[in-house]
Amino acid sequence: MKSAPGGLQTVRFGAFELDMDAGELRRQGLKIRLQEQPLRILQLLLAKPRRLVTREELRKALWSSNSYVDFDQGLNRAIKKLREALGDSAESPRFVETLAKRGYRFIGDSRTSSAIGDSIVVLPFVNMSADTENEYFADGITEEIINALTQIGDLHVVARSSAFSFKGKHVDPRVVAEQLNVRTVLEGSVRRADNQLRITVQLVNAADGFHLWSERYDREMQDVFAIQDEIARSIARRLQVTFEADAAGPLVRPGTGNLEAYRQYVKGRALLYKRASAIPRALESCRRAVTLDPEYALAWAGLADSYTAAGYYGLTPAQESVLKGLEAARRAVAIDPSLAEAHCALAMASLMGTWDREEARREFLRSIELNPKYLQARGWYALFYLQLSAGQLAEGLMQTKVALVSDPLSCYAHSMYAWTCAVAGNLAEAIQAGRRAVEIDPENYVAHIALQESLRLGGELEESIAVGQLALAMSGRHAWAMFCRAVTFADWGKSAEADAVYCEMLARTRHQYVAPGALAIAASGAAREDDAVRHAREAFDTRDPSCQWLWSRYFPVSARLYAYTGFRQIIALMGRSAWLEN
Repeated sequence: MKSAPGGLQTVRFGAFELDMDAGELRRQGLKIRLQEQPLRILQLLLAKPRRLVTREELRKALWSSNSYVDFDQGLNRAIKKLREALGDSAESPRFVETLAKRGYRFIGDSRTSSAIGDSIVVLPFVNMSADTENEYFADGITEEIINALTQIGDLHVVARSSAFSFKGKHVDPRVVAEQLNVRTVLEGSVRRADNQLRITVQLVNAADGFHLWSERYDREMQDVFAIQDEIARSIARRLQVTFEADAAGPLVRPGTGNLEAYRQYVKGRALLYKRASAIPRALESCRRAVTLDPEYALAWAGLADSYTAAGYYGLTPAQESVLKGLEAARRAVAIDPSLAEAHCALAMASLMGTWDREEARREFLRSIELNPKYLQARGWYALFYLQLSAGQLAEGLMQTKVALVSDPLSCYAHSMYAWTCAVAGNLAEAIQAGRRAVEIDPENYVAHIALQESLRLGGELEESIAVGQLALAMSGRHAWAMFCRAVTFADWGKSAEADAVYCEMLARTRHQYVAPGALAIAASGAAREDDAVRHAREAFDTRDPSCQWLWSRYFPVSARLYAYTGFRQIIALMGRSAWLEN
């Protein structure tokens, strides 16, 4: 492969990126196989964006003067292969435009990037302690350092989710840097024994793997926040960059001086990232944190998110979850109005608990304003508010694209992108994003559900059932995986199997809570109209959070319910007449 024109390194356009030096085309991190001639054409087009590249230029660059192949035929074949790889077409081009008898032009939006600027990824610190519970503590230290480094004005810091995608994988720092397009990698380890703490760190230059700086801190536990601050400042000095914040003030702001409250909070937040069956344990950890320090705003926000998640996951009735989440969220905002996590918690609790859409919109926007890189706020706002609540499908999709760009190796970002693509009808992209999410984290339930539903909508019913089987196994047969399964069987014409899924869910209600909103969808898959309407009425009467998102007219899994007059009457009672217009 010849060197790239213009000496560019990486060019990004749409969901694609081309490493010009290595000659690799990737889509959302996955390498796409492309023959040399189509790849070379793409390089030439990207080197002159929005400008004509003539057929003669292409002939000279790709075909030698003594070549005896049919140039026209060869060029047309190469352009066709390139368009196939990009999902582009000659009739409605997004990237490669044909200028008849003259040549071709790249018309997409592209941007060039390289790792030559100041950039860093903080890999999850390794827990060297005998107690596995200290894993959460080590993760918390990593997060605090990431947060501190984001205050450096000219430093690009890889987001938490992408950094944590390498947790436990022991990947060469140079490989990590290449995947994330950064110059430096910070590695570390944490060892805790009673009140003694040892933290070791090393800053690695991605270009050659050499250590730029390393340090070992042997302190008492009470010094942990000071150590994190020192690490961030040492990195800034080594990279010769400056902080946006007041350098004299603390860079690490844990929000509490109570170390046990801090430990409980970081454990709770780590468990909450896992969702599904980990939510009750997350809730308990955050509850302990606010008991230990009633003025700990972050812990109140974590507690609010845990309660709200328990509600919309259908783990507990609304009166035991989302209303308590609303109370905890208001407490967090009152303690610290500048905390993005608190406003995001209040937004979701308002949407799911009191069904107050205006407060939800206002609080989501305030959270994103306070911290544009807060992935959860952007993801929730995109899917739950913009798309499912307001029907703004394109805007929701744009928001998850923004999140994906800032956190490209995040399983959660890819999962939310898959959901928003599916809702917007971009099914091929939804399936690809779902597969990527599962690839990043094969144990993630949300990723499997996103892929399961995307496959169903794309008509890949057999594979949807297979992926759903994995989701059932890892979640203890959670209701989402169950009703998706029922609807998939219904789409497949397997009515007996769809009915069996619904009957299993119904039988479970005799010994545990199953959200009636989820039961209504499963009943619709089983073609049991009376049961579906009865469950829907119960969901409305108990203010089941499912009503605010699973039943959205824009969420395809609920489509069968809208054929029932009784269900449509309930939607009208909810004040959701806009959902009845389509």
